[in-house]
Order: sequence, then structure tokens, then C-alpha cells
Amino acid sequence: MLFDSPVFVVFLSLVVLLYWRLSWRAQNVFLLAASYFFYGWWDWRFLLLMAASTCIDYVVAKKLATLRNPRHRRALLILSLVVNFSFLGFFKYYMFAAETLNQLRALVGSEPFHVLQVVLPIGISFYTFHSLTYIIDLYRGHATPAKSFTDFSAFVALFPDLVAGPIIRYKTLAGQLAFREHSVPRFALGITIFVLGFAKKILLANPAGNVADAVFAAAQPGVLDAWVGVLAYAMQIYFDFCGYSDMAVGLGRMLGFEYPKNFDAPYRAESITDFWRRWHISLSSVLRDYLYFPLGGNRSGETRTYINLAVVMLLGGLWHGAKWNFVVWGAYHGLLLICERWRSKTSLYSKLPWAVRVGMTFVLVLLSWVLFRADDLTAALNYFAAMFGLAAVSPASVLLRAELYTPLHVLAIALAAALVFQPAQAHEWAQKPLSWARVALQLPLFAFSLMVMFSQAFNPFLYFQF
Repeated sequence: MLFDSPVFVVFLSLVVLLYWRLSWRAQNVFLLAASYFFYGWWDWRFLLLMAASTCIDYVVAKKLATLRNPRHRRALLILSLVVNFSFLGFFKYYMFAAETLNQLRALVGSEPFHVLQVVLPIGISFYTFHSLTYIIDLYRGHATPAKSFTDFSAFVALFPDLVAGPIIRYKTLAGQLAFREHSVPRFALGITIFVLGFAKKILLANPAGNVADAVFAAAQPGVLDAWVGVLAYAMQIYFDFCGYSDMAVGLGRMLGFEYPKNFDAPYRAESITDFWRRWHISLSSVLRDYLYFPLGGNRSGETRTYINLAVVMLLGGLWHGAKWNFVVWGAYHGLLLICERWRSKTSLYSKLPWAVRVGMTFVLVLLSWVLFRADDLTAALNYFAAMFGLAAVSPASVLLRAELYTPLHVLAIALAAALVFQPAQAHEWAQKPLSWARVALQLPLFAFSLMVMFSQAFNPFLYFQF
């Protein structure tokens, strides 16, 4: 079930109507049932996978809270890690590993073996991380055990952030699961940020995605077309994921939960280090706290720091998808971060004016989005060749330009580009007290977005595949 679909509008209306009529003791039970219904709408069979992971981690956590022997506690932690990563590894990485092994076997003349076709459960990376951060925090003494199985299950399955984040830690919501404030002003502010995220997705991400898909599918685009295509993809992936995160924050607030923001104007970053402080903040903080610091962080000398950064970014790339281009995308960002760390966290262009620093960082990010969007490494190399005029231009590029440079596409990308480079953020805007002027703005915006949604055939959420 997608947030920007007619069925979700009906689902949300019923959930809100019933939720606000329940006692606080019954609300968590209701949210758990609603969240399982939400996830099962896609494929009910994968409910068993999420339920199994939840049950195992709940039992492990209960036992972990009573043990004092370090060896026994470590064994339980390892058990949880093995179970969760086994589920994640099989469903997300089995086909990638098997196909890579077949390619290696082909190099030495061996016959390939049959590869099972495995369906990737949507959101498995997100709810697995939710569960694992709880177990690790409990092991470290940074969290308290869940008060009930219902509370923990509801935390793992909460539908606002279930299938595409942001990644929320249990200690962030523990107090809110026990008690949360419900009020009309908070509910209204939740609607405000949901509407803004919804508009980002429908009015900006989807038109930009049409342009990006057309260019990346073209055999031999021209130089300008290739740059426009990756610019469109940069707008699509930002407004798609940021829009979803805003909707999740808004939905959470409508239900009494306060989620942290997941983006902070990332395309205004002045360096790659600054970019990763602003982009997908919840993932960056999880990789830092649960991988980079345990590896030693920057406490064991420069060389070890560079190795740790490389490992974190390689695994961060692989987390996004089981393809070699995601690994190379992670390596690319890791190399840039290492370079800036070597320069005391400053870029090579740190002395230039602010606008130039932002522009150069944006270009570096654009180059990385080619790796992220391309179907494979060969397609990425061909696209780079088109961007830098190293490939022949197809005669069909005339038809491509006719598809790209329509008034609607040009307007959508220009508006998106103007919005990403200004400092005002939806999350901060929605913190301000509601006024009649803002109501007068958001109601027609939501109505227009709904009308556009019903007319759009192209409406994917990119991060569902991660």
C-alpha cells in the first residue's frame, strides 16, 4: 500500500477515525493490527517473516535483560545478529551472490548452477534495522526492555515508517509508546507536514522521474540531455524519499508520535562530509553508531580511520541494493570522505565562495547518482561517456528532446531545483503554530495533488526497493 494511492487515503481515514476513539491502552494494539494490515496489503505471506523476526528479537531481549554473564549476553547478541542478517541476506543478497558466483565459475569453464528467483520483501532493510538497533542498544545498556510484546511489535511494524524509513530507534519511541500527547494542534501540524510531503512526491518527484527514466532508457543521449537526465534523477530521488519521510513524520504526529527529521537541505551541502550530515540522516547515524564506532572510528590512527570509512560506505552502498553499481557508489563516496578526512574534514575547494562550494559538491553528488540509477556498471559507464561527449549521439535524440523539454517537465524540474537550494525546510515550517493563511495554502495544495495523483500513471516510491 503506497502513501500516495487512493486506497491509502481510505485506510488512513478509517485508522484515524477509530484510533482517536480508543483508550490509550487499546491504541497500541490497534496500531499493531493496522500496521500488519498495511504491510499485508502488498503480500500477506511476508507478514510471517516480519512476525518471526519480531518474536525472536523480543524473546532475545527479555533474556538479555536478565543476564549478567558477559559471555552469555554476547551469545544472545550474536544469535539475534545471525537470525536477522540471515533473513536479510537470503531475501536481499542471495540472487546477487549466486549470480556473481556463476560469473566466476564461467571464467574457469564451470557450468553455472540454477539460481532461485527470490522476491524481495519491501522494507525488509528498514524493519530489520529497527529491530537490531533495539537489541544492540539493550546489550550496550542504552535502552530499557519493551514493557510488552505489543509495544515492541508495534514499534517494529508502525506503518508510517515501516517500508521506507526513516530508521527509528526504540529508545526514541519507548516513552511515546507508553504515553504520547494527542491534541488538535499537533494533529493539524501532522496534516501540514503530510500534505507537504505528498505534494513533493506527486508534483515534483514523479514528473522529474519521467524525465530521468526517458534519458536513462535512451541508447545514446546527447551531452545536454544526459546532464538533464541525471539532474532530473537527483530531483526525483530527493523529493521522492524526502517526501516519503515528511509524510511519515506527519503521520506519526497525527498518531501522537514525534519522529526526527530525515533530511536537512542536502543539496546545499558544502562538502561530501556535509552532504552525509544532511542526507538520510537516520541511516547515517545508524552506520556511524553501530558500525563506524565499533570498528574503532577515528581512535586508532589515520590509516585505520580511512579503512573504517571505506568499510562503512561500501556496506552502506550494498545496503541500498544488491548490485555492483551500489558497491561502487559506496566506494566513490567513501573515497571522497577519506579525501576530506585527510584534509581535516574540508574539501579541496573549501576556500572558494559558498555558492561555488555548493555547486561543486552538487556536481560530485550528481556523478554518484549515475551509479545509483544505472541498471548496471556497463550502463553507468555508457552514461558517463554520454555526459562528457565521449559517445556518438543517436539520431533518435531529436525524439528524446521532444519528450523531455515539454513545458510541464521544464517547469517541474526548474521548480524542484529552486526549492532544493533554498534553506526553508518542511519539517521546520510545520513546527510553527498553524494559521489560517497556512490552512488556506495547504488545502488547495492537497486537493490539487490528489487530482494530479489520479491522473498519473507513473507513481513509484524509489526506496521501497531498498
